[in-house]
Amino acid sequence: MGMLATVINSLALAMAIRARGVKAEVFTATPMEPIANYYMRDKAVAILEAGGVALIAGGTGNPFFTTDSGAALRALEIGADALLKGTRVDGVYTADPEKDPNAVRYETLTFDKALSDHLKVMDATAFALCDQGNMPIVVFDMNKKGNLGALLKSEKVGTLVTCK
Repeated sequence: MGMLATVINSLALAMAIRARGVKAEVFTATPMEPIANYYMRDKAVAILEAGGVALIAGGTGNPFFTTDSGAALRALEIGADALLKGTRVDGVYTADPEKDPNAVRYETLTFDKALSDHLKVMDATAFALCDQGNMPIVVFDMNKKGNLGALLKSEKVGTLVTCK
């Protein structure tokens, strides 16, 4: 259900992006034509190079890989500048802020620290892929209006997770 939900969300986001006059295409690892394109790296990169938006959803199409791992893999494949992880909270915390009122938010964080402190932001495979590929992750509140736009303008939003 979660994998399909990412496709549904991507389709809605693509429609909103297109309504603003920007080309947007949804790609999935599972054939879903005509509602989404079958993922091929070169086609996704071509959309990006033309100034459009490539939304890659639905994971990798393989068992044992989460949407986080799929996002990390695809971000590395297309040479993204960063992996954006939209969540219900405004960054990475020392504990779950929805359960622990004393949780403290990190402005920046290393992969090593996140793994050693067992912070449950993304799965370990996604973290390892991003760490090995030197792919920064920005964890931000996807429900706060303007956050995504601010990130795309290189404004500081959420928590930045890096190698060093």
